[in-house]
Amino acid sequence: ARTMPRWEILCLALCCYLGVAWAATLGVVRTEGGFVEGENKQLGLFGNYIDIFRGIPFAAPPNILEDPKPHPGWQGTLKATEFQNCCMQTTLEQNDVRGKEDCLYLNIWIPQGKKAVSTNLPVMVWIYGGAFLIGEAEGTNFRNNYLYDGEEIAVRGNVIVVTLNYRVGPLGFLSTGDSNMPGNYGLKDQHMAIAWVKRNIKAFGGDPDNITIFGESAGATSVSLQILSPKNAGLFKRAISQSGVSLCSWAIQKDPLYWAKKVGQQVGCPTGNTKALANCLRASDPKAVTLAYKQQLVNLASPLVHTLAITPVIDGDFLPDVPEKLFANAADIDYIAGVNNMDGHLFAGIDIPAINSPLVKITANVYDFVKGLTADRGERGAKLTYDIYTELWGNNPDQEVMKRTVVDLSTDYIFLIPTQWTLNLHLRNARRGKTYSYVFSEPSRMPIYPSWVGADHADDLQYVFGKPFATPLGYLPKHRTLSAAMIAYWTNFARTGDPNTGYSEVPVTWLPYTTEGGYYLDINSNLNYDSVKQNLRSPFVNYWNAVYLKLPQVATTQ
Repeated sequence: ARTMPRWEILCLALCCYLGVAWAATLGVVRTEGGFVEGENKQLGLFGNYIDIFRGIPFAAPPNILEDPKPHPGWQGTLKATEFQNCCMQTTLEQNDVRGKEDCLYLNIWIPQGKKAVSTNLPVMVWIYGGAFLIGEAEGTNFRNNYLYDGEEIAVRGNVIVVTLNYRVGPLGFLSTGDSNMPGNYGLKDQHMAIAWVKRNIKAFGGDPDNITIFGESAGATSVSLQILSPKNAGLFKRAISQSGVSLCSWAIQKDPLYWAKKVGQQVGCPTGNTKALANCLRASDPKAVTLAYKQQLVNLASPLVHTLAITPVIDGDFLPDVPEKLFANAADIDYIAGVNNMDGHLFAGIDIPAINSPLVKITANVYDFVKGLTADRGERGAKLTYDIYTELWGNNPDQEVMKRTVVDLSTDYIFLIPTQWTLNLHLRNARRGKTYSYVFSEPSRMPIYPSWVGADHADDLQYVFGKPFATPLGYLPKHRTLSAAMIAYWTNFARTGDPNTGYSEVPVTWLPYTTEGGYYLDINSNLNYDSVKQNLRSPFVNYWNAVYLKLPQVATTQ
């Protein structure tokens, strides 16, 4: 092997020394609560730098079933190098809890140049999903590879990324439906974090006047509710909802007292009046309160979507009215909303497990499924819905056709129809705010799924968070192409309000959504001019919004 000459060793040492000396880093940052110090790391041998702050408190440790309060601050310098506890929530088996009550922390990723620290960067604040029951700021972790690691978005889009915790399950959303326990504690946690970012992000190199909130599933619904709340006036400029909006059937709990009483009974509280119930729940063991609600996943009496019960409520304050009447509050917000083309597959697979079994037929229970989904409009609603979805079946439909129809129906009802309705209301109320629509259609990579399954619920997350770059061995080059495009559209939008212009090149121009054109972008690994499409599933959208909604309501579905 060649021995390195002395001058090369000196040069290398000098380069290393100068690299360290020039490392662009914020070092210790002063926030309203005190000083914080994060981690600075270099990207590759000669790459740029990134500052990462993990676990900064944005509110005081919360009291059970009470609004969040400002953090009192701390002495000295807070070492912000570790993710903090997620908020207390049930484990997947629902027989224990994970996380703590003291959980209101956020994390920040700031891309830096080689020599100078960044200033005035756009800011993107992520709100996680999890049916309002589970979830955490950093996401699931596999060998220190966190799902919601903001590094790839931050570096590739030259934006600051913030992820936050908020309370979930009964501790986040239980409500008596009146002032004794108004609920929406999780939404108020999110609001508190966004307001903290607005006040403090300048010290981290961010532009407090250019904040975008984005989220997926229950996080996307949270984003949609945040843009409608009058409490957020002036806090942020733009928003992205991935698979979830405020008009989803599962977004608002219409009878919160029923569930507060059920949880109260489980922990031994009196349910005769709301004041006594609220006082008793606040004095109860938070672990017992969390475990008092179980999300049933087998032998369901109705479709899964109708059983999601611990959700936001109309409280007359944070949400002063039903969502459809609050869109004037989002008139100046630029908004992207979209769905995955088989978002309903996850739900349909729980409701009708045969969907994912090639050898099992589903003939008999399709009508029963439709009936359960459309329970609020009774037999007439079920018959009309069944007829429009099965009219092309013929006398002897193929099993795959039938299974895909069930997934389409599930996707339409749970996600796509309310998203289209939301886009139209946003557009109708917009003053300065722009509106963009998309469908994500990259086929699922789950090996256990049938080959016909498209993009399932949450399949988009890996691409938005740059996993094909962070873990390249798990992906193909086409997946990196897709991930680069999504990060470019998302971060350009955060920078300028237009997904096509900003820091990054995009493969094709994404046209704004209009009522005349109905433009949307079909996002997958083969983005080209044909990806710009019009009038997404318009026969079905028209059916649900023009025919179904006019049928007399016979029951409530939540």
